[in-house]
Amino acid sequence: MHNSYHRVGHGAHAVIVLHGWFGDAHAFAPMEVALDSDAFSYVFMDCRGYGGMRSAAGEYSMDEVARDALALADALGFATFSVVGHSMGGMALERLALLEPMRLRKLVAVAPVPSCGVALDGAARQLFLDASGDRQARRAIIARSTGGRLSSTWLDWKAQYSWESSDPAAFAAYFLAWSGSDFSGEVRRAASPLPLLALVGEHDPRFDATLMRRTYLAWYPRARLEVLANAGHYPMNETPLALAASIEAFLTEKD
Repeated sequence: MHNSYHRVGHGAHAVIVLHGWFGDAHAFAPMEVALDSDAFSYVFMDCRGYGGMRSAAGEYSMDEVARDALALADALGFATFSVVGHSMGGMALERLALLEPMRLRKLVAVAPVPSCGVALDGAARQLFLDASGDRQARRAIIARSTGGRLSSTWLDWKAQYSWESSDPAAFAAYFLAWSGSDFSGEVRRAASPLPLLALVGEHDPRFDATLMRRTYLAWYPRARLEVLANAGHYPMNETPLALAASIEAFLTEKD
């Protein structure tokens, strides 16, 4: 049985979208009105432990997310497809590119966690560990990752959305997976020829342009970087129309 998903469009260019740690298959909903449903078939997948897969058992690893995305592509009859991955979904996107590079068309990494993982100091690490069982810890992480500039009402909503859409045990396991995994050596050796767009928000304090230049732009020969103005770590919420435009401009470019 394949993962649950939400589909927008029935165009010829298939795109599988992998959500982040605080998301699910509907996390990109604010930008859906701007998507070209005639040209693209967007499939927003629930990772195990999230949304329609909230009760699904698993190891909650990046490899599992990537293999589940491939199984979903098979079930939907997608011989080739592009991938969009947000945050931890960006790391899963890299694993997917290692598993089946010939099936992929283009990669879009949105505020992504790189394949080397993320080193966190003691206090920050504890806050992230606490977030699996503490809604206020989630809120604090969201506030920091958006530059401390958004309303209390939205922060409350985003934390509640995450709380309701994810299984606590899966949420905790995914943190250990995306923070502690490191398969960057495989990525560097592969030197993937796939076109890749790294999109980051100008107010994202951790997953910023400097990190992208050290990782994605250094490891993918055909990678390029775009900084989204007035966005932090969640451009699908903060600047949804600009995010949709950037994604589709890249996907429609001639190779």
